[in-house]
Amino acid sequence: MSPHVFADRPAGQPPERGTVDALISQTRRLLGDVDAVRRDAVGDAADPEARWQRALYELAVHQLSDLDRHLAQLREGPALARADRPAQRAAGSLLSRVGSAEWDLLTDEASWSEELFQILGRDPSVPALTLDELPSVVHADDQPKLTSMVTDCLIDGKPIDGEFRVVRPDGSVRTVHMMGEPVLDADGATASMWAVVRDVSELRRSQRTVRETRDSLRRRRPVAPPEPQEAAPPAWRGSLQVPRASTGAPGGLDIAALRLPAATGAPSGGDWYDALGLADGATLLSVGDLPGRGAAATADVAMLLGAARGMALCGTDPAGLLSGLNHLLDTPAQPRLGSALCCRYDPVARVLTWASAGHPAPLLFRDGAGRALTSPAGSPLGAPAGTAYGQAEETLRAGDLLLLHTDGLVPRRGATAAAGRLLALAPRLTAARDPQECLRMVSDELGGDERENDGCVLVARVGS
Repeated sequence: MSPHVFADRPAGQPPERGTVDALISQTRRLLGDVDAVRRDAVGDAADPEARWQRALYELAVHQLSDLDRHLAQLREGPALARADRPAQRAAGSLLSRVGSAEWDLLTDEASWSEELFQILGRDPSVPALTLDELPSVVHADDQPKLTSMVTDCLIDGKPIDGEFRVVRPDGSVRTVHMMGEPVLDADGATASMWAVVRDVSELRRSQRTVRETRDSLRRRRPVAPPEPQEAAPPAWRGSLQVPRASTGAPGGLDIAALRLPAATGAPSGGDWYDALGLADGATLLSVGDLPGRGAAATADVAMLLGAARGMALCGTDPAGLLSGLNHLLDTPAQPRLGSALCCRYDPVARVLTWASAGHPAPLLFRDGAGRALTSPAGSPLGAPAGTAYGQAEETLRAGDLLLLHTDGLVPRRGATAAAGRLLALAPRLTAARDPQECLRMVSDELGGDERENDGCVLVARVGS
């Protein structure tokens, strides 16, 4: 068969080894940090809250471990991965849970990888199932879903991205996630369908454990008592993992952030800020606001930030990040609407690329004046699946000051009032020595307000 030409893009080239090595290093550092916190957080096994926290840590470690193994496979390449398959299967690695397949529409032939036979529990010596035969191994309740996905792919050229259950010959049921695309021939007609199938049974089991322990905790404590104010803020409200411009990186960012708490005695809300240095030298900046308070809000923020960091480390752009986060919050049984702002700053080009999900726009301060950047299209998080997010770019200059904030800064008056009060500080902010001094000015101006919700501010100054 001729080389694949996918419906929406040509086949990509594999990433450079050095880039993947950097991603692996960052993933392992993050995995080590999470694992260390998990070990320190071991509590009473009879305490529902301790069980719920332990389940969350286990889920985070599981996801990061899978990401680490997936990147290792990417670095080794298909030849080395094939050579080491027996050992990997024995170890139960990620490679034994990801298979691939191609179905030729002209010859009605199917070609499966060894891993796919293993996932479905089928004998590799038996011919692979054709597209017409594939539903025979799918759980009866999920067969209509598979049929719809395949039809949309072959008829309308839509990518496949969905989960369904398969029933193996021994009667065991596994949950798989399929991603696929139509493959076009030289005339633009659909010649075959290509797909990657991942066994996500263990991941879904971990997620169920988190939900069950959370629900158990809520039943034991139907009305949560007020939480004491945090003596130290969580990592996503105080740990900015980026190099400072003072280290000499041209065009780098000097960053500082601040959380202004709600009235004394109020539980912590779902506001956050975050910054992360990426492997290519760029910086991820984000702020957001999720509904809810207390432990539930903390868990939701941790889930979203872990997902955002993982996607950013894999090269996803800001609009793609918000699409992924929106998918996580798209739960019809318990709809929740939040807001978020994701920015990616390239220090070489000094270009800020950003997307918004119903969140206040970044404020740019330059030469004694300030203005809000024009927001691209973007619905709040929790919108229906498939919602598209726009993306905007802004070229920055040396000395520019960028300010991201949540609308809880000004009580009961919202994002417009908060932006107005911050822009009024423009002459003082642009004259400040560093971002830390900017935060002191913001705190002096807004810190005394009796706010009902938390408020977050992140300030970044572009180096020379």
